[in-house]
Amino acid sequence: MLNFFRKKAIDLFSDEEKNIIVSAIQSAEHKTSGEVRVFIESKCRFVNPLDRALELFPQLNMQNTAQRNAVLVYVAMKDRQLAVFGDEGIHQKVGDAFWNNAVKEMLLHFNKNNYAQGISNIVLQIGEALQQHFPYNAATDINELPDDIVFGR
Repeated sequence: MLNFFRKKAIDLFSDEEKNIIVSAIQSAEHKTSGEVRVFIESKCRFVNPLDRALELFPQLNMQNTAQRNAVLVYVAMKDRQLAVFGDEGIHQKVGDAFWNNAVKEMLLHFNKNNYAQGISNIVLQIGEALQQHFPYNAATDINELPDDIVFGR
């Protein structure tokens, strides 16, 4: 198990696991005008992973969605830290409790070493919340952000 956390973040997931996560992002976004990004790195530069998510959010241009409804799922594998951060549009709709529950749900999967499944499940739950508050409109909606996983160092 220890060797697992010595690898680079990009190498921690098989191609199949990466596909599971990307498919979850695409499935979640197919039902909503909202956007979901997943950022995975080995180590977190801050004590609080939410601070790192807040730093990454503008670097990934996530504040530029028309309805301010982008959500970042942040994971630091080696440091075993994670955070879920939603822009003001979605945060006003779901509040802190939703984000806290998302983190708890991910931890349940992570504690069983089901990292890809934990991330994909949360992405799908976020998609459901986004769909409820920001439903997809084929006439007006565009994919505002890439659907790929972003791997840090």
